Amino acid sequence: MQYSFRKATEKDLNQVWDILQDAIKRRREEGSNQWQDGYPNAEVIQKDVEKDGGYVLTDGETIAGYCAIFINDEPEYANIKGEWLTDGDFVLYHRVAISEKYLGQGLAQRMLRHVEDFARTSNIWSVKADTNFDNIGMLRIFEKMGYTYCGEVTFRGSARKAFEKVLDE
Repeated sequence: MQYSFRKATEKDLNQVWDILQDAIKRRREEGSNQWQDGYPNAEVIQKDVEKDGGYVLTDGETIAGYCAIFINDEPEYANIKGEWLTDGDFVLYHRVAISEKYLGQGLAQRMLRHVEDFARTSNIWSVKADTNFDNIGMLRIFEKMGYTYCGEVTFRGSARKAFEKVLDE
């Protein structure tokens, strides 16, 4: 399979939203509280794309995964209960989701390596992210990819585990 990673466009919104709806359902079926409060929703994805922050991993014309990538654009990260590894610029990502058809193939890790490449090409050496305490899959990915647990951040009234990876220059 020939994968590529690119900015999401308006034409991708329906496919991306389908992937996210399936991921929301998976979280619920796994007993997770993550994404069970009306977030993310179609408007959030639309705003990601409008802000040039939506990205897709594609297999030909098929979208296999989605995430939102931003630089220094997460105000809640300033309120961490704990301590980040670095204080400078950082790339962050949210809303990581892989299509049902592509689960179990390591594509979330592949997509996150693209996020790290995005950071490097932006001359930024820190990548930050967070996840729910009960998102076992994402917690495992953070561990496999060398992220460090830094503390807790709060979103929509819920504490989340916050992680950072410092990239080699």
